[in-house]
Amino acid sequence: MAKKYFSIIGTILLLSIIFSCKDSKTNEKESNTEVTELKDIPEVEESNVVIKKDLADFIPKNYIPFDTIKGDLNKDGKEDIILIIKGTDKSKVIQHEYRGELDRNRRGIIALLNKNGGYELAVKNYDCFSSENEEGGVYYAPELDFEIKNGKLYVNYAHGRYGYWSYTFRYQNSDLELIGYDASSNHGPIVLTETSINFLTRKKIVNHNINENTYDGDEVFEKTESKISKNKLIKLSEIKDFDELEFSEE
Repeated sequence: MAKKYFSIIGTILLLSIIFSCKDSKTNEKESNTEVTELKDIPEVEESNVVIKKDLADFIPKNYIPFDTIKGDLNKDGKEDIILIIKGTDKSKVIQHEYRGELDRNRRGIIALLNKNGGYELAVKNYDCFSSENEEGGVYYAPELDFEIKNGKLYVNYAHGRYGYWSYTFRYQNSDLELIGYDASSNHGPIVLTETSINFLTRKKIVNHNINENTYDGDEVFEKTESKISKNKLIKLSEIKDFDELEFSEE
């Protein structure tokens, strides 16, 4: 009887040890799972936005300020800044036979957004514009100016009696993207052709004067509409040279 009693007690102790070990392994497995889940939680990166108050801090080395344009680029009610800069490479300063000393250093653009009492760099392109002293052929070189209006940046070229052309940019996708192009080809006071392209709708409108021999401003326009093939919007930061942009054959 005593042997049977001790045998039962031994069996109970053995089962207790087995279940205790199983529980320990289960708890250990659950604990490791919790640690793994904690390690997989992504860390939130801190913003790298740099705010500067002095506009001169945005101008790169070997460049000088050329022009400043003010206006609201992102429609937040704050006055943003467009800086036009110019290179200072002395080798680009030449002596012209008739015009004397000419600075042929190229110009660039820096777009700054008004943030927290300072400015944040939005877009930069240091060399996309030719100098103001380029050759104009039989006429003078086109005059370049900039305007911020209704949340858009307009890059305008005026070529006197030969007409004008203009690029419309809007701040989106962390850049200034080209959304419109307008041009007028003139012969003195007479408009020969007007072109307008909307890159968002891919719609192109051309008004062609079929009475181009008139001398009294009595133009007669014939309108044609077509679709352009470009789907990807051009970014201001990626334009190498505005003089090479051409949309008349799109």
